[in-house]
Amino acid sequence: MRNIGHGRWGRTRGPSYAALDLGSNNCRLLVAEPARDGFRVVDAFSRIVRLGEGVRATGRLSEAAMERALDALRVCANKVRRQRAHHVRGIATEACRRACNGREFLDRVERETGLGFEIISAREEASLALDSCFSLVEPRARRALIFDIGGGSTELSFVAIDEDGACQPINWISLPFGVVTLAEDHGGDQVSRETFEGMIERVASRLGELEADAAIAAAIDRDEMQVVGTSGTVTTLAGLHLGLPAYDRGQVDGICLSFRETESVCERLLALDGTGRAALPCVGTERADLVLAGCTILLAIQRRWPVGRLHVADRGLREGVLLRLMADDRRRARG
Repeated sequence: MRNIGHGRWGRTRGPSYAALDLGSNNCRLLVAEPARDGFRVVDAFSRIVRLGEGVRATGRLSEAAMERALDALRVCANKVRRQRAHHVRGIATEACRRACNGREFLDRVERETGLGFEIISAREEASLALDSCFSLVEPRARRALIFDIGGGSTELSFVAIDEDGACQPINWISLPFGVVTLAEDHGGDQVSRETFEGMIERVASRLGELEADAAIAAAIDRDEMQVVGTSGTVTTLAGLHLGLPAYDRGQVDGICLSFRETESVCERLLALDGTGRAALPCVGTERADLVLAGCTILLAIQRRWPVGRLHVADRGLREGVLLRLMADDRRRARG
């Protein structure tokens, strides 16, 4: 966590917090104030920058990708300054973890924008996603799978829920691919049925590494298992299922879709070419070549654990960071 000095960023009238998530595909910011039920969002920003473009092949962040990310981060820095955020934490994920010049780029970001970033581990990434999404797990659930489909990696966590509703982690895994890397490997604009099924099989072959306790199967049989997904993939599919003319977080976050409904939307997308997908509301040109890759990851998960329902979360690492920053401050205040 960085505690920004007042001299550079201005004085605050009360505690405010900013969380930045620099991923392989997106650059995201949330600025928030504590509230009784968690926090109140003051400002937000999200832009697709594809920082991880080409990293799998070259091992480096490209100059074009770094410039796209820097342009977005300058916007973020202005928002942080304007909102006078006092507590700021920036995290970078798979693209910077994998690239040999990832740390060098983040040092450049700090010099040019004043925003400091730390490269977090895949384990912490999974933990932050769990923190932000766990409130969507229903009281009757005894086991839950929380997953986050990213641009360069996909994190999954199994948890047990006790009678008091407390969460106990069982196991987790980070798959070394996300929507950007899969699309680069298999194509995004033109995807045949054969290629699509091959991508699903590729993902499925790694899911066996996520060992689950024996109670998982029993929880599925008793309808006490819940699946919660967070990512642009699942929120896009939810928006398409609802027929939204434009994406609306208020209608998507927390919605429950049957596996049959998500499969239907995936089939609809597969039947279109890149131009057709780009013309769809909630997809657009920036996601048109990535959304099918996300579909294959989702379908592999659904086939492996046939729970039957997916709870969609429009929340992720930023929210997890904010919750932790605020919890740390409360502990310090009590101590």
